Amino acid sequence: MYNTMVGGSMTNNDKVDFSRFGKSFQESLCQLVLQDRPFADQISEVLDYNFFELKYLQVFIKKIFSYRDKYGVHPSPKIMLTILRSDLENENDAIQKQIRDYYARIYDQDIRDSKYIKDTSLEFCKKQKLKEAMLKSVELLQNSSFDEIAKTINDALILGSDNDFGYDYFKDFEARFQFKARNPIGTGWKEMDDICKGGLGKGELGVVIAPTGAGKSMALVHIGAQAVKAGKTVVYYTLELQDTVVGGRFDSCLTGLPLNELIPLKEQIYEMVKDVPGQLIIKEYPTRSASTNTIKAHLEKLRNRGVEVDMVLVDYADLLRPASVQRERRHELENTYEDLRGMAQEFKMCLWTASQTNRSGLNAEVITMESISEAFNKCFVADFIFSISRTIEDKVVNGGRVFIAKNRNGPDGLVYPIFMDTSNVSIKVLPPATEETLNASQAPSSKEQSQHLFDKYKKFKKQGAKKNV
Repeated sequence: MYNTMVGGSMTNNDKVDFSRFGKSFQESLCQLVLQDRPFADQISEVLDYNFFELKYLQVFIKKIFSYRDKYGVHPSPKIMLTILRSDLENENDAIQKQIRDYYARIYDQDIRDSKYIKDTSLEFCKKQKLKEAMLKSVELLQNSSFDEIAKTINDALILGSDNDFGYDYFKDFEARFQFKARNPIGTGWKEMDDICKGGLGKGELGVVIAPTGAGKSMALVHIGAQAVKAGKTVVYYTLELQDTVVGGRFDSCLTGLPLNELIPLKEQIYEMVKDVPGQLIIKEYPTRSASTNTIKAHLEKLRNRGVEVDMVLVDYADLLRPASVQRERRHELENTYEDLRGMAQEFKMCLWTASQTNRSGLNAEVITMESISEAFNKCFVADFIFSISRTIEDKVVNGGRVFIAKNRNGPDGLVYPIFMDTSNVSIKVLPPATEETLNASQAPSSKEQSQHLFDKYKKFKKQGAKKNV
């Protein structure tokens, strides 16, 4: 940390600060210094407290670096809260109030333009440091101290360069004990939400596996509808169906009205959906015409217009055009799923997509990850995977099964019976002991089905063990 001075003094005309960037920029910069330890390390080499035109921000930034200097670790937001409650006695009441009010505003706030603020502030500070070095070099030139001039300029150029070497075990000590909120968005299925800690969190990828015609698109619509009802902003990318068809499915899912009766009930539907608190955007792309880059560009446009997306549904990822052409289709699919998860992390949202099974899953009672089409490795990057299996008999009685194939946040390998009525996009995940059927005379009892599934799964495991041997 340094103070920009020439010849031991600074005049008003020489004074430079962040005033040209405005108050919001300076407040966001202080927030980034607190929240981003590597950035704090980087800018600390070139930042002058006096660059902040507002006194309360000068005090705030000083408290951060004083704590770092004293304890050798970067303060967490909770530690900063303690500091601001107990270590401001030397400041007047007005400054204390301004600092505390400021921190209350930013405590749980995200910064949208962090890259711009970082780049702009670093460039500004580095320029001031270089100016200082050049003015000092003028004095050294009079004494022909050429080596010292070179060292002074080179040192100034190095300061503020990127020095992020990753998570520092000691400097980032406080970060390990910070509560990290996933802010999950539920699926609307209690049985499923209970085992994955509330749903899919920010930066996480969920995959629905099902054979053609089993209802994977219906499942995505159900998940999206639950998020919209919860007040979330949802973007649905359809690569197979028309956007109006998908919109009709949302109408049916949100109202419970049959799909084939929507047109004459237009006024009734509007009255039922107009007060839904969330926002839904449906974007249609022709099959294999859009890539992950296309989706990312669309999300960027939405963000630039102030639309903060909470959930994205891609129906479905296997129909995306590969961003880079590979020799084998499976490698292209793996890259696509990796890009989707990276997108979820970058935009801090959850992302759901679907994958089609191979032929072995067409009439299977339980679909495992081995039935996933083309590229098994695409499962590796997913956080949550469940499959939907519906035999011919299941479709007759609106039944089926869900198998939890992968769950980073809880147990997996579980089988749940489901009720699925595709006529009005109604899907329920049922407790194993209370499976519902519409026609008990045509279907086995819950106990018989559970025993049958248990025997089938046990047999499947034995076969898998033999294959491994």
